[in-house]
Amino acid sequence: MSVSGDGDDSDIGTVSTTVLGYPRIGRARELKVATEAYWAGRIDAAELERTGAALRAQVWTELAGAGLDAVPSNTFSFYDHVLDAAVLFDAVPDRYRGVASAAARPGRSLELDVCFAMARGGAGLPSLEMASWFDTNYHYLVPELDQDTRLRLAGRKPEREFTEARALGLDTRPVLVGPLTFLLLARASTVAAAGFTPLDLLDDLVAAYADLLGRLAAAGATWVQLDEPALARDLSERELVGLRRAYTALAAVPARPKLLVSTCFGEIGAALPVLASVGVEAIGLDFVAAPGNLAALAGIGGIGRTTIVAGLVDGRNVWRTNLPAALSTCVPLLGLAGDLVVSTSCSLLHVPLDLTLERGLEAALADRMAFARQKVEEVVLLGRALREDLPAVSAQLTGAESRRTAVLAGLVDDGVRARVASVSGDGPGRVAREIRAGAQTRALGLPVLPTTTIGSFPQTTAIRAARASWRGGEIAEAAYIRAMENEIDQLIALQEDIGLDVLVHGEPERNDMVQYFAEQLAGCAATEHGWVQSYGSRYVRPPILFGDVSRPAPMTVRWVSYAQSRTQRPVKGTLTGPVTMLACSFVRNDQALAETARQVALALRDEIDDLQAAGVRIIQVDEPAIQVLLPLRQAGWKEYMDWAAGVFRLATSSADAETQIHAHLCYAEFGDVVAAIGDLDADVTSVEAARSRMKLVADLRRTGRHRAIGPGVYDVHSPRVPTVAEMEEALQLALDVIEPARLWVNPDCGLKTRGYAAVEPALRNMVAAAGRVRAALPASSRTGSELRGV
Repeated sequence: MSVSGDGDDSDIGTVSTTVLGYPRIGRARELKVATEAYWAGRIDAAELERTGAALRAQVWTELAGAGLDAVPSNTFSFYDHVLDAAVLFDAVPDRYRGVASAAARPGRSLELDVCFAMARGGAGLPSLEMASWFDTNYHYLVPELDQDTRLRLAGRKPEREFTEARALGLDTRPVLVGPLTFLLLARASTVAAAGFTPLDLLDDLVAAYADLLGRLAAAGATWVQLDEPALARDLSERELVGLRRAYTALAAVPARPKLLVSTCFGEIGAALPVLASVGVEAIGLDFVAAPGNLAALAGIGGIGRTTIVAGLVDGRNVWRTNLPAALSTCVPLLGLAGDLVVSTSCSLLHVPLDLTLERGLEAALADRMAFARQKVEEVVLLGRALREDLPAVSAQLTGAESRRTAVLAGLVDDGVRARVASVSGDGPGRVAREIRAGAQTRALGLPVLPTTTIGSFPQTTAIRAARASWRGGEIAEAAYIRAMENEIDQLIALQEDIGLDVLVHGEPERNDMVQYFAEQLAGCAATEHGWVQSYGSRYVRPPILFGDVSRPAPMTVRWVSYAQSRTQRPVKGTLTGPVTMLACSFVRNDQALAETARQVALALRDEIDDLQAAGVRIIQVDEPAIQVLLPLRQAGWKEYMDWAAGVFRLATSSADAETQIHAHLCYAEFGDVVAAIGDLDADVTSVEAARSRMKLVADLRRTGRHRAIGPGVYDVHSPRVPTVAEMEEALQLALDVIEPARLWVNPDCGLKTRGYAAVEPALRNMVAAAGRVRAALPASSRTGSELRGV
């Protein structure tokens, strides 16, 4: 099939190719290495900038060399692209502006250090809040705005990077977070006036974007991409009016680049006719997550001569594209728009870089997969198939389809499917919560305001080296076990000395909270180099859940039972929950997520049975990503939360009354999910709260939820050590809503990414704060209560 703008086909637009974004971390995680070296003072700002420039140049030349017709720029960030936009438009809270004096030292960069202070805290400053980027496992820094924020163009990063690329002979398309999405992701600061919303600043922000468009046009940019994924959410009438006002104004900017408004992650509904009418030159639509966008286009009669940027290659998952199906989508698109640009459904930031780096994957599995580099090849091939009528293109399409459908062992396990079918609903169910609470109080004997951690402790160089040596066959398994047990001995002794009430084994054997379990489950595979950025310098290797899931053998019992044998205090076992396993993995796309989640839940139930048999009486099931999979539109919330809570209950349904089940949640807008926390039927729920300044308390007050809960009082994502007074204040805020007998004291999340120099004093301060608050309680509240698990 050939489409061009020549000859008799002059009414049919041209076809070209691009991608909406690309991984920025480097083939060998060069960005992580350099950024952490800068934080540690081992390199200066100039060296960090050189690393960034090299990574940018590598991406631009690779994309151009792959055959793309248009290459994006300004997709690079040293930490987070939303944070970069906040700094670009001077949305910097006053408390961070004082970083200027600290950054005046030789070798430092004011712009970088302001960004990093906002992202990580430091010098007595807390960091900005962090949240999930829509329904992905990427996390962004939440801008803080109020009525005194003066948005303006305050930086030149997009222009600098465009100029860099031009020096390499490449005319790129600068990419920015769109103005509506930026404001809808932002939050009112704690000093905002009553009734203020970030959208109040729309006109100022649009004026700043207009200034930027002028600068980019003067630099030679012909296109600019404004990402508006917020359009896939439910929008109010005010927000739709704001969308129209913003893009009508930007389209009217004289001598500007052409505008691509890119959307992704879902159907954009009522926003589509708005974008079609405001004068932008191109609209990007996701046809992978939202095939209904095609019917919506047809429903408004198309978008005339406006270019459509068609998201046909999945930017979120690692499976090969069904190229014949993608081509069939293009046929009606050609009649509903002007030019057609074949692209990815979203930025390729969310997938690993290059499948050819992998050596350990089964051949049939690798044949079915595509990482970022391979997805670019798919985009280019689709473009060629639409423009050219060559035997070589047909042969490539046939070969790609053959690989996509390669026969894969383990895809179907009849035994697993029969077991899932035999389980009715959420399993047998546990006894009433009140009965459990009494049994647990008698069995555990904990004080009021019990202190604990979320599970992981810092992973030292020695731990990582021992694990790598064992995996590489350099040391025997017995030596590895001794190394891990020695680490657990030290951790138990440290926790007892700090004064924690419920201990953990510290997870020294685990490389990652999801990958560790996936490596031991049938139906899952792990990569060697499949790194994906989660936030900042935190990268993960999401497992591949390609087949039916089961647990061949116990996964955690050895380590937790050993830790329990070293102390008289209760040791909490920690497992990663079924929803988080899915949210943080690349999951098969040939069956419903809920079905795969039930398989994982039954595997975890087997593990809980074995932990109980080994004498472990507190078991935490981590679901930090439960909100990640929450549908972007509220119409789908109930169905999702019903099955998400159901698989948690299925996983924990065999727990005895004396076994206390904890759930752990973080990275969530708890106002959206707090009402459903009770549906998990956990005995205790620990939640992230410190980074959001105890916003959870307001959510609890609004919903009236009063079950046992541990709102985090220590933000583990910042290197700073919170003071006793700060954590005491947080606990007092929590006590305004939560009865003392139901309040637990814990950090926001696990401590794996921190160092002991910060962790130990922070935990000592946390225990001291709990002690102060406990001592100030009425005498009748200072002992354990049978209400603790209610």
